[in-house]
Formats: sequence, structure tokens, C-alpha cells
Amino acid sequence: MAVFRALSYGHGALDLTLTDPTTHPTYGDGPISRWCSKHLYEARDEVFVRMTLKMVAMQIALMAGLFAAIKWAPVPWLIPAAAYFAIWGYFTPPIILMLHCTMHRKFIQDPKWLEKLHPYVMSFFFGMPMGYRDHHVGMHHVEDNMGQDLSSTIRYQRDSFANFLVYFFRFFFLSVIELPLYLRRKKRFQMARRAIIGELSHWAIIAGGMAIDWRFGLVAFLLPYVTCRFMMMVGNWGQHAFVNTGRKNNGVANAITCINSGYNKRCFNDGYHIGHHLRANRHWTEMPKDFMDSREMLAKEGAIVFEGLDFFLVSVLLWSGQWKTLAKRFVRLGEPMTDEDVIALLKERVKPVRVWPAEKIGVALSTPS
Repeated sequence: MAVFRALSYGHGALDLTLTDPTTHPTYGDGPISRWCSKHLYEARDEVFVRMTLKMVAMQIALMAGLFAAIKWAPVPWLIPAAAYFAIWGYFTPPIILMLHCTMHRKFIQDPKWLEKLHPYVMSFFFGMPMGYRDHHVGMHHVEDNMGQDLSSTIRYQRDSFANFLVYFFRFFFLSVIELPLYLRRKKRFQMARRAIIGELSHWAIIAGGMAIDWRFGLVAFLLPYVTCRFMMMVGNWGQHAFVNTGRKNNGVANAITCINSGYNKRCFNDGYHIGHHLRANRHWTEMPKDFMDSREMLAKEGAIVFEGLDFFLVSVLLWSGQWKTLAKRFVRLGEPMTDEDVIALLKERVKPVRVWPAEKIGVALSTPS
């Protein structure tokens, strides 16, 4: 843990202790650890190998159990379906963030094919988009939530659930077309091909599961496919809910950071989203220290930081109008602010953005054709 002086939960200075993880798990000198020391780029990533082995074994058992229960158990099929879906929902967030970490940094050094196969195996079992890497690395981080980012939040009223639904349905139905077209325009042809083939392959898996038994295909493949995309867009909405057009967009002006949350402990410090946009390949264990080292810059830039929340809660609190809760959780990095001051600031920053004066004066942020 680390301690620094900050202004939080009120009007006076106090010591804020970061409780988010700053070290990676260690496991001794067993066969898995020895394999990892030889075959991974970083020994710190052994946690991902162990998670993969456990989760693949678990999902094979759960899928087999689900199929058997649907076919032969003397109970309504919705009971094992609900149990399967609950377990899937609990374990999916850290799996997504494991893939997020490994797509930004080299993971398996040898054999190379295993690193290439890894994300597709996890996508098969957990329903993540097979074009996740191409969308996130090839497009989102390049465009940084600005006009050509296909998952940009800036044109929407970000405390409106109706606006979010428009945002989600556009992504859900059009990204299969828009993403390859974007990647082709940017001459990222391999990414474009991979995005198309990955999405078509995912549809084929869903269709195959439904053909075997529609109930099994629904629970094991179709519901995870839809739910995973919905939750990822809820998270992205919260990550980029507050936009500061008074500053040049440098990775700070339209992203937020969430500290000291259970989500960070389960999901490899994913809450440090500003730091991630400033340096996408920073190791997850280094995020809290980077936050401490950057606190003066973050204060100067007017960064939005919350304590004890995650991106999903931020989205829900916005949609339900819980401004007081957001203000209570807002970390005062700079000058003292009342809750009323914070609420006024937050409400200003969720408004739709048509132009970005500090970035491109008078230039509309139009949707790319």
C-alpha cells in the first residue's frame, strides 16, 4: 500500500491510502512456475497462466454439466441454466481484464502459436468478442474516444440511459461492419481480416451450439455473447463518461480513474484508466505507483477520480441521477470543493460534445463515413 496527501470526502486534507494491489501473486517452485519462467516474457504474468488453466477446466466441466442437465436432469432446464449463467457472470470480468492485459503486452514467448491461440480459447468459453484486440488496440487506443473512435461516448448525453441504449445498439449491430471498414481505411488490413473472420467464427459457434440443442446454445454461447458486449459497453461508458473540452485531449481529459475498489483487486487494477490511456503497456501492478507519481499533473489537468467505485457503478449512478453519491466518492486532488461544486462540475462534463475548442477549434466531431 502507499500513502499520499490528497483532498477527499470533504473539505479538508487527509491521508488517502491506496489499497489496490501493487504486487503480483507468487506460487513457489512448482512445475507450472518453472514452465512460466522459461516460456513467458514476464514471470509476473504467471497469474494469467494459472487463471487460464483453471478457467478452461472449469468451463469444460460446466458446459458438460449444463448439457447433461438440460438433456437428462429431472428438473426444469432453467434451473441449471441459471446456475451456469451465474457462475459464468462471476468469473468473466477478470478473464476479460486478463485478455486486456495480455493484448497490450507480450505474454507467451514460446511457443508463439500458444499466445495467438490463447484469446480465441478464452473467447470460445466466455463469449468475449473475438475481434476484441482489433477493436481495442487497433482502433480505440488510436482514436482515444475522439470523433473517429467507433466506441466514442462524446456525442451522447452520458447521464441518460436512453442515450446509452442508442450507443449500445449501434455498437452491437454495426461494429461488425464499421470496424473492418475503419481498419481498412487505416491500412490495417490484417486486423480488418481478423475482425471479420473472428466475428463470423463466433456466429458459427453460436449456430453450432443452437443446432446441437437450442437451450444449450442459448445459455452457453448466445447469452454470453450478448451479455459480454453489453457489460463491456457499460464499462466503456463509465470510463469515458466525463469529458473536459477545456483541455487538449491528452488521455486525461475524457477518461476517469477509480481507486480503492474490489473491482481493482479482482480485475488487475483496471480502474486506473487514465494511466492506462497515457501508457497502454504499463504493467497492472505499477498502476497505483503511477497514480501517486502523477497526482500533481492529474490535479492540474482536472482529472476525474473516484474512490470505492468501479466503471459499472459510475454508469448506473449516472443513469439513476445519484449525483450526491458520485460527489461523496469524488477524490479532491486539487483545491477544496464542496459537494455542490463537484456535482456542478460532473453535470457539465456529461453533456454531448459537438466541438472540442482546445483540440480543433471550430471543427465538428462528425461521425466518419
